This record gives sequence, C-alpha cells and structure tokens, in this order.
Amino acid sequence: MDTEILARIQFAFTIAFHYIYPPLSIGLGLIMVIFESLYIRTKNEKYHTLAKFWTKIFALTFGIGVVTGIVMEFEFGTNWATYSRYVGDVFGSALAAEGIFAFALESGFLGVLLFGWNRVKPWVHLVSTMGVFFGSMFSAVWIVIANSWQQTPAGYHVVGEGLNARAEITDFWAMVFNPSSVDRLSHVWLGAFLSGAFLVLSVHAYYLVKGRYVEISKTAFKIALVVATIFSLGQLLTGHHSADGVAINQPAKLAALEGHFEAEAAADMYILGWVNKEEQSVTGIKVPGGLSFLLHQDFETPVTGLNAFPEDERPPQVNAVFQFYHIMVAIGMTLIGLSLLGCFYWWKGKLFETKWLLTAFIFAALLPQIANQAGWFAAEMGRQPWVVYGLLRTSEAFSQAVSANQIMFSLILFFFVYLLLFILFVYLLDKKIKHGPYDETLVDDRPNTQGIMDAIKA
Repeated sequence: MDTEILARIQFAFTIAFHYIYPPLSIGLGLIMVIFESLYIRTKNEKYHTLAKFWTKIFALTFGIGVVTGIVMEFEFGTNWATYSRYVGDVFGSALAAEGIFAFALESGFLGVLLFGWNRVKPWVHLVSTMGVFFGSMFSAVWIVIANSWQQTPAGYHVVGEGLNARAEITDFWAMVFNPSSVDRLSHVWLGAFLSGAFLVLSVHAYYLVKGRYVEISKTAFKIALVVATIFSLGQLLTGHHSADGVAINQPAKLAALEGHFEAEAAADMYILGWVNKEEQSVTGIKVPGGLSFLLHQDFETPVTGLNAFPEDERPPQVNAVFQFYHIMVAIGMTLIGLSLLGCFYWWKGKLFETKWLLTAFIFAALLPQIANQAGWFAAEMGRQPWVVYGLLRTSEAFSQAVSANQIMFSLILFFFVYLLLFILFVYLLDKKIKHGPYDETLVDDRPNTQGIMDAIKA
C-alpha cells in the first residue's frame, strides 16, 4: 500500500476506536442527570442507586475515551503535516474553544461527580453531574464544528500559495455556524443519546431476563425506553435535515450515498442494494423517484448525479459510501421500531413478561454504535477526494517525509495496544454489570424475610 492509503487507514482505525466511547459518555451523562434529578425530587433511594451505578460505568467509558483521543492529535502532525498547516488556524481556534469551554468544565466537575457521593449535598452533586454532562456535549460541539468546516468551509480566506497555503479565519461565527454544523451536531448528539439509552436498556433487560434486581431494573428500563423513543424519532428528523443540507452543499456526496449516476434525472431511493461503479448501476430494492420526493416533494424532479462532476471530483468508493449510509439508515429505522414496540407492550402491560423482546433489547446495545460508525464512514468517505471540500485534496494533505513502512509499523502497534484496551474495557464493563447496582443481599425487591420472621413469631 502507498503512504496515503496507509495514513488514511491508520487515522480511520484510531478515530473509529475512539468514537466508541464519547457517544456513550454523552448518552450516559444524560441518563445520570435524569436519575439524580428524580432522586432529588422524589427522595426515592432507587434513583440514587441507579445514578451511582451508572456513574461507575460512565467513568470507565470517559477514561478510555480520553486516552484514545490523544493519539489522533499527534497523527495530525506526524501523518498529515500539509493538512495541519492548511487548517491549523481553523482547527486551533476550535480545539482551543473545546479546551476552554468543554474540557475545563468537564474535568472541573468530574472529581465531585466520582468522589462526592455522601460528601456534598445532593443538589451540589447534581450540579456536578450536569457540569460533566454539558462539558461532554460542548466537547462534541467543537469537534463537530471543526469537522463540519472541512465539509462546508465558511468564514475564511486562503493566504499563501502551494505548500505554504493556509486557511485563515475571517469570521469566527461564520466558521462556527458553517452550512452543515448545526444539522450534523444535532445528528451526533442524538446518536450519542441513543448509545447511552440503549446500553441502559440492554443491561437492565439482562437483569430482568435473569430475574435479578427486578424492581429497580423495571424503573430504569422504563426511563431509558422513553429516552430511546424520543431521540430515535428525533434522529429521523435530524437525518432528513442533514440530507437536505448535503444535497445543497455536497451534491456529489449525496449522489454517492444513493448510487445516483445520471447527471440530471429523477433519483430513486434504495432500501438496500449493491452499486456497480463500472456499469453505473444499482441492483436492489428501491422506491422509484423516492430520493426526488424526499428532497423536492415531487417524484419527477431531477437530482444531480455523479456524472455531472469530473471523474477526479467524485467519491472513488461509491459502493462503500452507499453501504455505510444504508446500514446507518436501516439501524435508525430498527431502533425506532424497537422503541415503539417496547412502548406498545408497556401500554399493554406485558413489557416485562415478553422475554423475546427483552432479549432483543439486550443485543440492541450494539446497534447505535454500529450506526454511529457507519454514519461517520459514509460522511468522510463521501467527502473524498477532498480533505477540505473543494479546497484541499486528500492526496496533497499527508506528510511527504513519513514512509509507508513507518506508518505500517505504528498501525500494527496501535492495533495491539487498542486491542488490549478494548479487552480491558469489556472485562471491566462485564465485571461491573455482573456485580450490579448493589450487593444482592441488600436488594430491596427480594422476598421480605423480615415479614416472614414476624409471621412465624406471631
């Protein structure tokens, strides 16, 4: 493999592994805020127990997320020197804002969140939990803004020429509110909320199937199900708005997402399919004119296809972009269906007696993670051949001084280190889940042995 491909693979590997954890941290942060708020309002100890339990799991995801995120910042300098020089002013301001407004807020309250139980007043601890939660959300804000600027640059001018060219910010707020940032940020946030909600659903469905911590798990499951239902439906709206924005700002990417080749023709919407780039065809199940209808509310309105662009300005891996996008959409619809099905059985009063549905929720924790990864891959591969859309090509952005052998060696090293980290994460997560919210000898939904003893004495 050449240096460019290896550099791309290495960065894709490190960011994909890192992106397992921030969505969980954001999603679990929301759940923790809900549990603690309910505890302060009701004084019901079960909400306090749930908040403490999920704080332990949050701490695990937060810690590994921080460690794995550091590597990417070094890769900007080692593997992508030209890119770093070109976008340094833009990324520098966004990352500085993350440090000031997000990471400082997050880390400032983290100590109280983790070690403040029974040491500070409940409302103070809730404020700390909210601080960590909002800090994690603000962190996502600046990362998504920086990435969205690469997709839809705004508020800048280019100074210098050739290898010395770089983008400088002329309007900070235009850079922040670039054409895709708001849509993409809302989509990322909701994906994170779903990651946290479905992990909670999975763990407490597991307890319910096993007959452990039944009453407290019923409470947690209902709360997480409400969160999952609201945000899975909301994700459908943010996804549609994001697609509308892509149609305006990155029409070549939209054409790749749906495998649409004809320069100006009505576009079908595929449920699933396979793209043959050489024959410029898609084989699969489709809604004729469906994409045209979604974009223009008319089945016959033309949509710009890949053939309208020079060949060297089209995404090279059209089928991969198509598949990742449709995996994301399929999972999104599955999460909506599963959430609504859970609500239906809850309404019928049969939710916790329906073992097959609870079992489905156990495994559903993987789905938001897969959708998050697939969505990012579709967005980043669909932007190619540009690393900054319309301004800087990926082939021009990597470091010329780094050899393929050096990247391959570090990639292999990262693989084994990250594999060990993932094994450690799974082991510790499994250990915390098996231990449960509290010692089973103290479970308040076990048979009332004191009542039995009183009856015997009587």
